[in-house]
Amino acid sequence: MAAGFALRCLYRARPPLRCPPVQLPWAPRRGHRLSPADDELYQRTHISLLQHESPHAMYIDCYNSRGFTVNGNRVFGPCALLPHSVLQWNVGCHQDITEESFSLFWMLEPGIEIVVVGTGDRTERLQCQVLRAMRERGIAVEVQDTPNACATFNFLCHEGRVTGAALIPPPGGTSLISLGQAAE
Repeated sequence: MAAGFALRCLYRARPPLRCPPVQLPWAPRRGHRLSPADDELYQRTHISLLQHESPHAMYIDCYNSRGFTVNGNRVFGPCALLPHSVLQWNVGCHQDITEESFSLFWMLEPGIEIVVVGTGDRTERLQCQVLRAMRERGIAVEVQDTPNACATFNFLCHEGRVTGAALIPPPGGTSLISLGQAAE
């Protein structure tokens, strides 16, 4: 123990090593110029496009306490977003969400992989039987507050996942202004 302590003290007490900067008598020069055969940058690149992006992808542009703007279209009140359509969703709050209100998500073909649920300005817990019914049908459910649910939905759509959203507008002054509106 004592030997270790003594070595640590000696190590801390030693002066720091300093190397003086080296002055070169000449400036280094590049030996030769690159030709097309020398560098990959000059060679052609071939790209294989595996999947075309859908021009009709759903994106939430902005939201406020009255509703949402999806692909430039305003939707007032709660809404259900499906891969190629927007529907009014007949719920008032998270307590109104039932198996029947989620039935539109499992009737689609091809089936939806995940449904993102926005429950307003706070993340609220859904009824157990609703979550169980969705799980039995092979649909994952992600419950979040509406601002995070909008961002998650946009991210999943950008990834190309078959995604649905069930969104309740956040009450009060919570809002997101899109970049296009902020520039105006």
